[in-house]
Order: sequence, then C-alpha cells, then structure tokens
Amino acid sequence: MLGHEERPPVTRSRTRVDAHVKVLDDDVVALAKERGIDALVYAPHFTRLPTIRKRAARFSDDDLTVIPAREVFTGDWGNRRHILVLGLDEPVPDYITFEAAMAEADRQDAAVLAPHPSFATISLTRPEIAAHGARIDAVETYNTKLLPHQNARTRRIAEATDQPGFGSSYAHLPGTVGEAWTEFDGALDGVDAVVDAFREARPRTVIHRGGAGHQLRGLVEFAHLAYENTWEKLDRQFLSGDEPTLPSNVAYEGRFNDVSVYSGTLSDYRPN
Repeated sequence: MLGHEERPPVTRSRTRVDAHVKVLDDDVVALAKERGIDALVYAPHFTRLPTIRKRAARFSDDDLTVIPAREVFTGDWGNRRHILVLGLDEPVPDYITFEAAMAEADRQDAAVLAPHPSFATISLTRPEIAAHGARIDAVETYNTKLLPHQNARTRRIAEATDQPGFGSSYAHLPGTVGEAWTEFDGALDGVDAVVDAFREARPRTVIHRGGAGHQLRGLVEFAHLAYENTWEKLDRQFLSGDEPTLPSNVAYEGRFNDVSVYSGTLSDYRPN
C-alpha cells in the first residue's frame, strides 16, 4: 500500500473584503473571485434584511463569503444620512431618525460604517462623524464611484476623526465589483468573522486597482449616480404604496412608527 502524506491545510495570509456592493449574481461572484476578493458586503437599496440574507446565502461558498448588510437611509429623502450596518439580527427600516437607527444598531451590537462621508446630501459630515465617533466603527476612505478629490477628502475626514478606514467598489454595476477592497491580515472565515473585524477595528489596508480601466470604471459609476438619485427611479422602485423598507410597512409591526420621518408613504411627499 502506498503511504499517505498528510499535508497541513492552506491558511490565507490575508482576507480581501469588497466592503459595499449593490449587485449580486453569478457574474458578480465570478468576477469577485477572479479579482481575488474573499468576501463581499451586500447591501442593496430598499430591500429588507430577510431578502438580503437569503440572496447572500445563495451566492456564498467556500471561496467567497457574502455578508448581508443594510445601507440605512436616515432622515428624509432631501437630507438623508446613510449608514452601512453589518451584523444585524433584526430588520431596520429606512427613513427613521439618525438617532433611532444608531440606537437600533447599538441594541443589536452591529458594526456601523460611514460610507462616502461628506458626499452630496446623503452622507455623514465630518462634524457628525466626530460627534458620533464612539458609535462608528469605520469611515470609507476609498470609493470607486467617487472622484479623486472626493476620495482625498474622505481620507482627511478619517484622519481628523481618528477613525479606521475601509474601501469598497460601491458597485451598482456588475463590472465594478472588486475594483477596491479592504484587506485584513489572516483568514476571516464566515460572516461573523468579517463583521467582528470591522467592529473590533482590526488593522487593515485599503487597496484599489489602478490604470485607465479603473479610472474609466469609476467615471461610469459616477455617471450612473445621477440616475440613482432621481425621483424618476424612486417612482419605479419605491412609490408603490407598500414600500418594503418604510417604517409603516406591516413587516415592522409598528415598532418604528414613532421615529419615522414620514407619516404616510413616500408618494405623499413627492415634489411637484
């Protein structure tokens, strides 16, 4: 009988996390693996947590972990502040007050990240990050969708507020996945390990691809942003009268009615 040589398991020396994507399908998974990404944080707009979890589990395997997350819209449509929340056990709706969203994240011991800081009217500002620094686990310092001067500003904000950074492709389009990532030392196996790495402020490096292709991909994503923030898109995705992530949705059982920034459906507040 031939002898059998026992070989030790291969241990990853690092874990690459694309820390914020909006798209997830077979092509996205294939591209992420091709680009050496080990984990994706999946947080689509206007989608309830159970739906996100189900899809994340469907596309996770031994080579790629998909972390279900919510980019919660706090405040009203014209003056909203986004927070990226990882590790939620229970759903949290959009369009509640910032304080209520943070309190819910605290209650669930979730990790709270500040995406695209000081960008337009959708992001936490430097003073807001400074004021709530003890409750924020990281600030985005590289986002493929942002222009170079905007990414430079995000790095200054993280430094000024003494916050760990993170990087993401912020992919709204499938071809952008894996253009940027957050790299942690060692292997982070499973959803909880990735969430803990952010929550515990473990050392990391923010890295992005380079060259003309990367720059072009960022410009395409930036151009797509105009569509992402129009009422025309909102008409199609969110003004049905039974919006899935409004606090008034029956799924939330009235738990957030007292902290909702809207008393009815969003369609009641559509601008003329």
